[in-house]
Formats: sequence, C-alpha cells, structure tokens
Amino acid sequence: MQPIFSRNQDYTKIAFLNWRIDKWSDILNMLNIADGFMRSAIELAKFSANNNEDKAADILIFPVLTNANHGIELYLKAMTWMLNKIMAQEARIEGSHNIRQIYATVRAKIKTYGGSISIKDFNEKTENLDNYIEELFAKTNATPKNDKMDFSRYPLDQKYESHFYVDQIGNVEIDLENFVVRFSETYESLKSLTDFLYHIELRQDHI
Repeated sequence: MQPIFSRNQDYTKIAFLNWRIDKWSDILNMLNIADGFMRSAIELAKFSANNNEDKAADILIFPVLTNANHGIELYLKAMTWMLNKIMAQEARIEGSHNIRQIYATVRAKIKTYGGSISIKDFNEKTENLDNYIEELFAKTNATPKNDKMDFSRYPLDQKYESHFYVDQIGNVEIDLENFVVRFSETYESLKSLTDFLYHIELRQDHI
C-alpha cells in the first residue's frame, strides 16, 4: 500500500506541504494556511452548488463552514499578531476560536495602532464579515461562555447538547451561490488587509 505521504511521478499531482511554508516566517505561514482554508471553503461550495444531484451538499456544507470559519480565525489572528508587532507588543496570537471576540480585538487594535488603516476603512472592508459573524452567533445561540464554534465539526457540544440544526423543526438552509459570493468578498477583503499589513506596514516598520 502506497503511503499517503509519498510522491507522484507527475509533480502537478503532488501537494507540497512546505513549498509555501518557511521556518523563519511565522506570520506568513499563518496567512498561507488561512488562504488555504478560505479557498477550500469557497471551492468546495462552488463544487457543491454545481454537483448536487445526489444532495451531497447536505454533508459537504459542514467542512465548508468549518474551513471558512477557521480561515477567518487565522486571518484575524495573523492581523492581531502583526498589529502587536507594529505596536511593539510582545503578545502574538490572542484568543481561542471565538471569531467574534478575535474580530473585536482586531478592531480595537486598529483604532490605536497609528498606521494607515483607519477604523473607518477597516469597518468598510469588513462589513460583510461583521454581518456574517453576527448572523452566525445569533443562529447558533452562542453566549459569552459558549461560542459554539464547534457547531460544524460536531452535532453536539461538550455538554452533549445538540447544536441548533439538530433539533430545529423545519429546514436549516444555506444558499450556496450566495455563500460563494459573500465569502469570496470576505476572502478578498481579509487578504487585502493582511497583505497591506504584512508587506507594507510591518516591513516598513522593521526596516
């Protein structure tokens, strides 16, 4: 049996785990992995929308949402780390998996870091993301003590209580075409913000 971690004779059929990863570039590594999670969510949603005769989307939506939310988490944590470095703070990654909390942390740092991204610009660029986060937390019935970010990875939480879609009477639906549009926009916004922070402001600050 061929090992999973092995090469193919055709290099275009090989995934290289370390081609975009560098031991000296911690933040860039996070951004590259965030890129992978977000792109995989969007591509899988596109595939599901276009190949759903067998209703596979009903199960593929769970990794779609998991990857989308984890991509958001990584982008926001990378932003936090970069802003901390720009402000000469020792903290690196802050927060757990609560993307609402991490988003609020980034917004607070944008207000005070003194760079080229104003809070007005940030709010405008992340309006779509902010709306999604608020919708998500309302839909999952999240609380400050239980963010329920595991809803797409498990059907129940750590107390073995079902997540919102398990017990709900009636369908819980996601428009896949709308998902692709919304998350493509969110992806581009997060990528634009992090690219600017990393390649312009962080580099400039450390020249």
